[in-house]
Amino acid sequence: MSDEQVIRHCAPTLASIKTANLFSCAFAERQQMLDYVRQLNVRMQGKGVKVLPLRYRDGLGLIYVFRPARLSRDLQDCTACRLLRECGYPCTDENACLRHLMQRLNQQADFPHEIGLFLGYPPEDVDGFISRRDQCKCCGYWKVYGDVDAAKRTFACYRKCSDVYWRLWRAGRSMERLTVAV
Repeated sequence: MSDEQVIRHCAPTLASIKTANLFSCAFAERQQMLDYVRQLNVRMQGKGVKVLPLRYRDGLGLIYVFRPARLSRDLQDCTACRLLRECGYPCTDENACLRHLMQRLNQQADFPHEIGLFLGYPPEDVDGFISRRDQCKCCGYWKVYGDVDAAKRTFACYRKCSDVYWRLWRAGRSMERLTVAV
């Protein structure tokens, strides 16, 4: 895994405008993934960002880059908490929820639908995706079932952030310098 992949996939989280991002990355072995994640966490210390390896399967690591304080706040939303409880999550804290998410990811081939709550997607849209799949109003970074205008503004913000971060990183700005400390 390289800084390039983190910048490409996680710029809105590094900029502190999004709770989390998730991406897959090839690793020769599980230990290589764990070592890189450990190094990345050391580099991100004091920035309010953490990196977790959610799963390793068939040479691919599923990497989760997140802002714990934002995740904690997001998961306290009543709709989010209800959806998580319905899926068997212990809504005691974000760490317990993350452990449960990791178990679910390792038990099934695809992504559990509630994963959007861990990425900062609006709970009403995650709920819509789970219960009203055929009523999607708009697609972008996620499928929108609620406020289309707000979602489109958010999509534009994420795109602009990603473009700016990519340009700055290519110009020589380090990932640590690009990561907003909160």
